[in-house]
Amino acid sequence: MYTLEETIAKDIFDGVVYPWEVLSKIKDFIVALGNTLPEEVYEKKGDNVWIARSADVSPSACINGPAIIDEEAQIRHCAFIRGSAIVGKGAVVGNSTELKNVILFNKVQVPHYNYVGDSILGYKAHMGAGSITSNVKSDKTLVVVRAGDEKLETGLKKFGAMLGDQVEVGCNSVLNPGTVIGKHANVYPTSMVRGFIPADSIYKRQGEIAAKY
Repeated sequence: MYTLEETIAKDIFDGVVYPWEVLSKIKDFIVALGNTLPEEVYEKKGDNVWIARSADVSPSACINGPAIIDEEAQIRHCAFIRGSAIVGKGAVVGNSTELKNVILFNKVQVPHYNYVGDSILGYKAHMGAGSITSNVKSDKTLVVVRAGDEKLETGLKKFGAMLGDQVEVGCNSVLNPGTVIGKHANVYPTSMVRGFIPADSIYKRQGEIAAKY
């Protein structure tokens, strides 16, 4: 799903079978990694917040630690980073977008009114305006990833979505807890998505997924 060379957080994936296994490790990983970052490239601000000197951060943005904002990232007007967030090189976190416990690979775009929580977004993944990850089930039970008839117990109460490289999510879509979307897949606007969406596919609606090629 992921090109690991396209994130400063590559090492967090060592030894894991499923990518969601790293969600509980993000906070401590950021603190450990942040303290090794070169001061000529990254400036430490506040409590465990490291921001690349080449990043463009709006004065109205709120960034709580621990967090790493990588080189040439854009943190735009009124973005809210609640903590435990890694924003990759050249990524865009836009107007009124909220992040919590996430890894955004390089060149990810969440540019307009997005909520991304307890999720991992791969290289060049893009979420359209108003699209969000829902990270807690309504009945508060543990999240299960469903792929056809297979059910994978995650042991997690909070788990949003895993988006592979170059996934495109249409505007105003909701990704339900435990959604996993493979590389290069597209999701139609205003979709309600759950379960596993294969790579190189187009999600049109529940039960209707077409191959791209």
